[in-house]
Amino acid sequence: MLDAIAGEREASLRMIRDSAAAVAPESAGLARARALRFTRPGIDPAVWRSMGEMGWIGLRLPEEAGGAGLGMAESCALLEELGRALLPEPLVAGALSARLLAAAGDGTLLPALLAGETLVVTAWQEAPDALDAPGSPAAPRRAIPMAAAAGTVLLPVREGAGLALHALESAHPAIQETQDGGHVGTLPPGPHAGRRLAADLGAAMDLALDEAALGTAATLLGVMERAFAITLDHLRTRHQFGRPLGSFQALQHRAADLKIAIALTRASVEGAAASLDAGATGDARRAVVSRAKARAAEAALRVTREAVQLHGAIGYTDEADIGLFLRKAMTLANAYGSAALHRARFMRCGGGG
Repeated sequence: MLDAIAGEREASLRMIRDSAAAVAPESAGLARARALRFTRPGIDPAVWRSMGEMGWIGLRLPEEAGGAGLGMAESCALLEELGRALLPEPLVAGALSARLLAAAGDGTLLPALLAGETLVVTAWQEAPDALDAPGSPAAPRRAIPMAAAAGTVLLPVREGAGLALHALESAHPAIQETQDGGHVGTLPPGPHAGRRLAADLGAAMDLALDEAALGTAATLLGVMERAFAITLDHLRTRHQFGRPLGSFQALQHRAADLKIAIALTRASVEGAAASLDAGATGDARRAVVSRAKARAAEAALRVTREAVQLHGAIGYTDEADIGLFLRKAMTLANAYGSAALHRARFMRCGGGG
């Protein structure tokens, strides 16, 4: 019985990975990622619709809410593949908004978002490095991902003991470019008029942020794995002193260390996903998510930086694809909480005991 369940899960994960490869095949290279850098809206609406048609945006939502009803393991497998391809479409942010709209019982914005007909993002971040719902309704909202592509911005607003949700149909956040060629938006301080969707979504917000942090860790895993694979290929084919670079023992030792860092990250991400799928809640959920995100952020920066170094001088040029992975890692490392924030949260939640 257990073997049958495990076999079904493996088949499900393979299907998810295959569907991601259909949208972003590695054989196509990174020309698409390059073409969309530093443009507006910064994503391809046709690809976003394809993501909706394949059920990716609502992957974690129950079927009665219009989702696919799949687990966090499937979500992480998908995001890992999208990280390998450096796709700029903000699936993590879209899935977070879908979680909130489903909890609010919304029947207007949610179907269009799940279909990929529009992008809905959530302006939840009040402080520069945070993983908590905002405390003040007049606070600025920072780091709104790919805000120029969004048709609607969701605004969580603290009202008494509850966390209400509002929809801003005509928000105009200030746009700032990010290292990887994407962008984030900022809403200035002050009240923002919007349509009220729900009175208290505190529990849904907490779950959505944990899922987003773990999804970002999975994306970082894909980023570092592809960067490492490209680097190994470079070491095998590039020669110096009549020998492949990969034959030098010092470089072999560095590559082995990076492989271990990637393996430990995979164990943390997959372990956290399994815990969420098994029903972990509260501090138990927060601890496993924070362990995975902290490890992924630090490992991705290390792997991609060393990958650039192992390419030699060419690795520092914009023409070299390996630099794209470092820029993506630098952008995602602090998204949904930095490594320092998650280490502190891990200890608060009893993870160090």
